[in-house]
Amino acid sequence: MTQTFAANSKHAIPLHLIEKGEQQALKQLPEQVQSWADANGFDGALGQCLIVPNASGGIELALAGLGTANTRARKRFGAVAARAKLPEGVYRLESDHSDMITQEFALGWLLEGYRFDRYAKQSAPKAQLVAPKGVDASRIEAIAAGETTTRDLINTPAEDMGPDELEKAVRDLAGRFDAKVKSTTGEVLLEDNLPMIHTVGRAASRAPRLIDLHWGDEGPSLTLVGKGVCFDTGGLNLKPGASMGLMKKDMGGAATVLGLAQMIMALGLKLRLRVLIPAVENSVAGNAFRPGDILTSRKGLTVEINNTDAEGRLVLADALALADEDKPDLIVSMATLTGAARVAVGPDLSPFYATSTTDADALRKGARTSADPVWEMPFWDPYEAMIEPGIADLDNAPKGGFAGSITAALFLKRFVTDTPRYMHFDIYGWNPTAAPGRPKGGVGMGARALLDALPDMLDL
Repeated sequence: MTQTFAANSKHAIPLHLIEKGEQQALKQLPEQVQSWADANGFDGALGQCLIVPNASGGIELALAGLGTANTRARKRFGAVAARAKLPEGVYRLESDHSDMITQEFALGWLLEGYRFDRYAKQSAPKAQLVAPKGVDASRIEAIAAGETTTRDLINTPAEDMGPDELEKAVRDLAGRFDAKVKSTTGEVLLEDNLPMIHTVGRAASRAPRLIDLHWGDEGPSLTLVGKGVCFDTGGLNLKPGASMGLMKKDMGGAATVLGLAQMIMALGLKLRLRVLIPAVENSVAGNAFRPGDILTSRKGLTVEINNTDAEGRLVLADALALADEDKPDLIVSMATLTGAARVAVGPDLSPFYATSTTDADALRKGARTSADPVWEMPFWDPYEAMIEPGIADLDNAPKGGFAGSITAALFLKRFVTDTPRYMHFDIYGWNPTAAPGRPKGGVGMGARALLDALPDMLDL
């Protein structure tokens, strides 16, 4: 698959982006092009594509529909549907549009080239694009490459993406960017006071672990924590089959922070990066943890287990407690944590929580510039009592069914006490329906928005 821009060429085919109803843009083209567009019903609708032949039967130029501002807002990357419709060749943008439209088209073009082809050959579009004028080509390529890493990791089934393989992926990434990796595995988790990571993963045949990556030696400090539950059966509170079918994606938080870390390192941002991934399988065996058990966390807080299928917050809690001990400038956790978040905002939005309103504002701005939509949810203090069972400090699965995403976020926040700035993303990590730039399957959520927001958040 081609997720880089083509080298500039004097033979590149002109590609004009036309907004629906923008007749003036068509009128600036030769009269025969206008006639051809009229004859073929091309009016600039989002995703439309038209090849204009030359006198010798070759391609004179191509038109792609941008739709209206409203349709673009509802269907981001919609214009890059043209890539799959264009014949093989190298194209260059000729239209003069806003920086935001041009950048979204350029990024979407590269993302449209993604195919997951590990197990079967996939047909990828053959049209290539010269980097449009005014865009930072190397940055967009780095973002697309990081997104590819995220998608590949999520799409890989658990048989080939367990804790061992996830650690290897981290080590391979670290080797490319001269980062350092430490893994605390198996019984050593208990020796190093990471008891809940051990408890959740101890029933699996593949050992649980905490993967710890460090990169960079100057600038502000950023710690990313990603939920790495490589498969989630639900444990003794076994999921029904229909709910288990997509559980290879339950390490989507880990995949997303790794994709983001790759972007940060590839772009050489001046910060000190740490990535923590608790990598486990939540399996069923005689030594699986049970409903009613009370666990003691790294932080010293006790947790009553009321549902073994609420395991992600347990492994994140130990990782967040460890992250908090360093007191970085910012901690960010990403996790496929609750179905409640999907009920609230669906699969397309990334719900996030933030202790800093300034950080939240920066993230919303980054979301707009990166075509990566987010939605703020509240750390709602009045619900704190819902996660306090009385018999222990915390309840991992409050009864009642209300505010499930908020109570999970409040649970995690209890483990970040010494770092004032904390953000949590309750993502889905999966695109259920194919769309331009976003094929069905694993997808990064929130990473691009955060990347664009980091300069404002950390004064880079």
